[in-house]
Parts: sequence; structure tokens; C-alpha cells
Amino acid sequence: MNPKNYRDLEVWQLSMELAEEVYTVTSGFPSSELYGITSQIRRSAVSIPSNIAEGSGRRGKDYVRFVMIALGSLFELETQIELARRLNYIDNPTASRILQTTSSIAQMLNKLRSSLLSRYS
Repeated sequence: MNPKNYRDLEVWQLSMELAEEVYTVTSGFPSSELYGITSQIRRSAVSIPSNIAEGSGRRGKDYVRFVMIALGSLFELETQIELARRLNYIDNPTASRILQTTSSIAQMLNKLRSSLLSRYS
């Protein structure tokens, strides 16, 4: 794994697609949730590729730390998607599709973390 920059990483590309989808899906949430769960979900989704990008600029063990922050944001997003499903803001097929994507991203982030740890240890 030696991409020229974070934009070359499949995990960054997929997490950008996820953030786009989250914005599209949450645009249908009730307006009363604009500063509630809508904002939380969007921030979590944007945080994933943002932390991958920021970490790649840091290098070394700092990069690992930012990958772990991205993973934490991913888990926040999964929880918020599940809550939105329970509140009937998202239908089951949409929530399932998003959660499948988050699962793929989690695997990629864990592989990236392992790769970085072996490189910088």
C-alpha cells in the first residue's frame, strides 16, 4: 500500500460516496431534525473521509490515530442510521444498504490501520 495521496485510497473514495448518499438520504428527514439527527449523521459521514485525508498528511503513528478516529466516526454513523431506521426516517432497504457500505469501509479501515502499524512500528 503506497498510494500517491489519500484520493488514491479505495477506502477514501468509498467513504466519499457514503457521505454523498447520507446527504441525499437525510434531505428527506423531518425539518424539525435539521439540528438534531440530520446534522449528527452528516457530520459523522463527512468525518470519515476527512480524517483519512488529514491523517495521510500527518504520516507515521499520527496517521494511525486519524484512521482510528475515522473508524470511530463510522461506528457513530452506524448507530445514528439504526436510530433513524427505528424512528422511521429511513426505510429498511436504505438503512441496510448504508450499513453494508459501512461494514465494507470498516474492513478497509482496519486493513489500512494494520498496514500502517506494520510500516511504522
